[in-house]
Amino acid sequence: MTATDRAVELTRVAAAAADEKLATEIIAFDVSEQLFITDVFLLCSAANQPQARAIKDAVEEKLLEQGAKPVRREGDREGRWILLDFTDVVVHVQHTEERAFYALERLWSDCPTIDLELA
Repeated sequence: MTATDRAVELTRVAAAAADEKLATEIIAFDVSEQLFITDVFLLCSAANQPQARAIKDAVEEKLLEQGAKPVRREGDREGRWILLDFTDVVVHVQHTEERAFYALERLWSDCPTIDLELA
């Protein structure tokens, strides 16, 4: 089983929105064979809390335009690790320090990555 076309499409829209807000280290993993709760984890980094919130806002706005609403949102107040759950796609916006400490890439490194088609 692989991520659905809809999940990949939403992932690319979310990645583009994050990229527009200058997110770094943007990567997506197809976790559909490992988890039953979602198809894709999208990870990106922000240099500071205001940038993390701006990335979150941009991702939400663009995915709402695609008809996807977040079913869960965590970490918005602190802005160090914001999680947006759109069911098919879970977006992690992490402060660079949290990204280095938790190293989610290592955890999901056995999962295939998704071509985000970013310039």
